[in-house]
Amino acid sequence: MTIVSATLRPCSQALSDPSWKFARATVPRLDGWTVVLEDADGVRGLGYAHAIPAITDVGDGVKAALELLLPLLVGQPAASLRELMAQVDARIAFANSAKAAIDMALHDLLARQLGVPLHVLLGGAMRASVSQARILAIKSPAEMAAKAATLAEQGYRQLKLKLSGEGALDAARVAEVRAAVGPDLCLTLDPNQSYDAKRMMQAFARMERHDIALIEQPLPATDWAGMKLLTDTLPVAIEADESALTLDDVLRLVSGRVVDVINLKVAKLGGLRRFAAAVAICEAGNVVCRVGATFGPALLQASALHAAACIGSLPYGCELGEHLHLCDDPFTPLPMADGVIALPAGPGCGVTYA
Repeated sequence: MTIVSATLRPCSQALSDPSWKFARATVPRLDGWTVVLEDADGVRGLGYAHAIPAITDVGDGVKAALELLLPLLVGQPAASLRELMAQVDARIAFANSAKAAIDMALHDLLARQLGVPLHVLLGGAMRASVSQARILAIKSPAEMAAKAATLAEQGYRQLKLKLSGEGALDAARVAEVRAAVGPDLCLTLDPNQSYDAKRMMQAFARMERHDIALIEQPLPATDWAGMKLLTDTLPVAIEADESALTLDDVLRLVSGRVVDVINLKVAKLGGLRRFAAAVAICEAGNVVCRVGATFGPALLQASALHAAACIGSLPYGCELGEHLHLCDDPFTPLPMADGVIALPAGPGCGVTYA
């Protein structure tokens, strides 16, 4: 069945906490775009284009890329997904967020046309639900501890602390959060590139007593030698995020065993096909996969959830529940229960416009 229309809709959401902050930016709102593909029978496929300047791209840039690319899809069958994405790649370089939205929408449309869940197109789910971690934005140690206690009461068993690169203050944040949640809850850290290798070693010496499971991208994205030094030296899993922007990056990280874990994101890599390829590279090299946070509505999280469910091993919680602190979500709910999100029922990603 051919695509008869390919349209673009804005998706603007405020955060419930307008002071939400990580090491590189404060994020009071999200201004993304939804791709809507429709066939002659009225079946629709949806994809979301992420647009945060400090993370992926500027909203106007994403919009311009999508307006250039969407006409390529009209009159084409969704079943030609691979060929269509090759045309998209040939038409414009980079623009991973725009390409990811098109890739998501094509997968969603094809799955709905076939009457199957999205994960079937990715090889089939290995699990019916995925455990989730929640993120603590940068605030004072006391404020982060209070938020951590609230999330623990809601059933989350893993929390990720955003850090600022200030060793003593970050150590205080870790200490107060651990005291608030007790010894059993899993804590991971995300300095978002705010340390260098030696300062991270010094800071970790203060934090180690609080039983840290993983440190995500502590160093600048280009400091691969420093990341490998931490991986080889510290008794904690080191994870790449901003260092893993492309499939080439993932292959190099795995082949050089630069890190223990790679944070994979559909929007960052440019779509579900590339996500699945990255998972295959990691699994072949015995590097752990984790599906990290990409802020966006339930639509984005549902697509990523289907992809996460197809990964063989997920020893760490994923971060696909951050839509729960966004306002004005235009899509049907993707609920969380006791720190777990179940795969939505029905064809496609299981989420549509409310």
